[in-house]
Amino acid sequence: MNIIQRLFGQSDKKGTSKSAEETSSAAANSASRSTSDAPRTDERNVDTDRLPADVVMPASAKSTATASLYVDGATRPLPAEVVIAAGNKHIIFGQSTDVGMVRNNNQDAAYSFFTMLRSVDDYPDFGLFIVADGMGGHHDGEKASAMTARIVAAQVASTIYQPLLAGIDSNDRPPITEALIEAVQKANASVIAKVPDGGTTLTAVAIVGDLAYIAHVGDSRIYLITRDGVEQITRDHSLVQRLIELDQLTPEEAAEHPQKNVLYRALGQNEALEVDALTRRLPPNSKLLLCSDGLWSQVQEREIAQIVRNNPDPQEACDQLVALANTHGGIDNVTAILLQVPGS
Repeated sequence: MNIIQRLFGQSDKKGTSKSAEETSSAAANSASRSTSDAPRTDERNVDTDRLPADVVMPASAKSTATASLYVDGATRPLPAEVVIAAGNKHIIFGQSTDVGMVRNNNQDAAYSFFTMLRSVDDYPDFGLFIVADGMGGHHDGEKASAMTARIVAAQVASTIYQPLLAGIDSNDRPPITEALIEAVQKANASVIAKVPDGGTTLTAVAIVGDLAYIAHVGDSRIYLITRDGVEQITRDHSLVQRLIELDQLTPEEAAEHPQKNVLYRALGQNEALEVDALTRRLPPNSKLLLCSDGLWSQVQEREIAQIVRNNPDPQEACDQLVALANTHGGIDNVTAILLQVPGS
């Protein structure tokens, strides 16, 4: 009996051996099987209930049986599927805040809320983003900023978002700009009544579709960053900014002025509060940055633009902006919220 017959023990009843072609094929198949530590399951006929306990079967493969399985638990990754659906594009955002390198407590408050609904009703995406920079004693500033962010968020939810979600006609609900201003004024009254020694800035943006509705008091800022450059779209309510506008100071001199942190307008200071309000359409692929003065006073606009443009992840960009402000001294609390607008 030749070696093939001894190896496989295969001969017919008459003692005749298989043909050379048949025995060669059998040997090749056997050798192929013997080089694997475990048998491979046929991916077209997978019975997941009968698999050994150490076989890991991904959920997608269980339903479609398109992954090759191995007894050692390893699986061949399924190819990534590309979903092409323009209606699924939406704003993504990041938020980061830090006490800085000098202060003992963080008097900044940051709030981010974004929601989208995809249905036959075709409601627009909605978001609310707030940065409030507290002023006052050790705890008064943080109380004022936290209260302001909370009250403005609650007011916007009840007067703008809920009516929008309920499908109330725009003619039957207050204009968004007016509702924002009313929310800020309500927060101002609460700060005066409950935190008499505190105050805060407030920079808020409500997003409805591709429109940004902005309410602003103080010297926190909003920047619009596009391929064409960086634009500061809020105006500082500070003494040095007023002197710049009167041509009595240059921006470089203002940065070193001993009264650069003095504000002439903030929440918690006067019952009659003037609120800057504006509306901007957000261009495709643009970025909107809300930040406290702890960021913009330490990080130059060109550095802001470079970090924002070089980071596709807005959270990573926020973290890097805050880290750079701390690297440059971190003399104040630092807060950044970055919105990334999808492309067309």
